[in-house]
Amino acid sequence: MRHTRDAPSVTSLPESPTDEAKRRVRHYAITMGIRTVCFILMAVVDPIHWWTFVFAAGAIFLPYIAVVYANAGADSTPVTVESPELEIEATPSAPVEEPAQPKVITIHETGRPAPDEGSAS
Repeated sequence: MRHTRDAPSVTSLPESPTDEAKRRVRHYAITMGIRTVCFILMAVVDPIHWWTFVFAAGAIFLPYIAVVYANAGADSTPVTVESPELEIEATPSAPVEEPAQPKVITIHETGRPAPDEGSAS
C-alpha cells in the first residue's frame, strides 16, 4: 500500500526574520510616539488633574514596555509547524511465541597444532 504525503501548509510556517524585524521596529516606533505625546501633554496641560498623572505614567513606563516588546523576538513565541512527514500508527501484531529450547551452536576447538604449510610431510 502506497501512502502519499500531504504538502505542508505555508500558513503554518513562522514569520520570516525580515518581516519580524520590521514589525518589531514599527511597534517600537508607535509606542515611543505615544510616549512622546504623553510627555508633551503632561507638560502642556495647564490644570493639573488626574489625567496629568496618567500622561506622566505613560511617559515614564512606555519606554520600558517598548524596549522589552521590541527585544522579544520569535523565540519567545512558540510556533507549531506541521511536519511534512506522514505519521503512521503501528498496529499491534500477534505475540510471537518463543521456542521452548533455544537452539545453541557450540564450537569446541581442539588443541592440535596447525600443519606447517612450508614443510613436506
